[in-house]
Amino acid sequence: MPLPEIDPEDALIDEACRDLRLPAFRERFVEVAATARREQGSYKQFLLDLLQIDVADRDVRRQQRLVRAAKFPRPKRLEDFDYTRNPNVPPETIGDLKTASWVREGRPLVLIGDSGTGKSHLLIGVGTAVAEAGLSVRYITTSALVNELAEADAARRLSSVIARYSKVDLLCLDEFGYLNLDKKGARLLFQIFTEREECKATAVATNSPFAEWDKIFADPRLCAAIADRITFRCTLIQTGTESYRFQATEAERKARAKR
Repeated sequence: MPLPEIDPEDALIDEACRDLRLPAFRERFVEVAATARREQGSYKQFLLDLLQIDVADRDVRRQQRLVRAAKFPRPKRLEDFDYTRNPNVPPETIGDLKTASWVREGRPLVLIGDSGTGKSHLLIGVGTAVAEAGLSVRYITTSALVNELAEADAARRLSSVIARYSKVDLLCLDEFGYLNLDKKGARLLFQIFTEREECKATAVATNSPFAEWDKIFADPRLCAAIADRITFRCTLIQTGTESYRFQATEAERKARAKR
C-alpha cells in the first residue's frame, strides 16, 4: 500500500517549527488550518489561534518544569484537601495562599499541628500552586537541609549553597522540629532564614507549638532569633490534633465492614 504523499508546504512548516522550537504550533497547524478553511476564518485569526496555542503550551510546560524543580516527595493539590475532615483549616485562608501575592511580599507561612493533620498536604499543595503561578519553589525537610548545609560547610562551599536557597521565591521546609538541632545545625539554619528574611517567603510545617521551640534548639538565643524571623508577618494555620490520616483510615475500614 503506497504511503500518502506529504504536502511540501506542510513539510517546510514542520521543519520551521522545529527550528523555532514551536512544538504545539507544529503539532496543531494542520488541524487549525483545516478549521480555518472550513469556517472561512481570516489569515490573522488563523495565525492568532496558532500563536495562542503555543503560548498556552509554553505556560503549561513552564509550570511543569517549576513543579519538578520544587522536588516535592509526592503530588498533593489543595483542591484535594478535605476540609470536612479537618475543620480547623480555613478554606478562605488557603484560597488566599494560592494567589502567591504573599510569596512576592516575602511573608512567612507557618503550619502547626500534630502528625496526620494535613500539614504536609497543605505545604506541598501551596507550593504546587505557587509553582504553577510561575514562581520558583523548593521543598525539603529540615533535617535534609541542615545535613546539606553541614556537608557544604565541611567542603567549604557553604556560601554557594546558602546563595542558592536564598534565590528561591518560596522555600517549603517540612518536619520542622521533628529532630532536635545542635548549636551548629541551628546556626546553619539561622543563616538561611537571615538571608531570606523579608525578601523571600518561607513556609514551615511543624508539630511543635511555639512554646516548645526552645526544646528544638540547643541555643536559646538562636531559637528566639529563628522564631522571630519565621513569625514576623506570618500567616499561621493550626491544623489541630486529630489525625486526618487516622480518620480517613477509620472511614475506609467502616465502609469495608458494611459491605
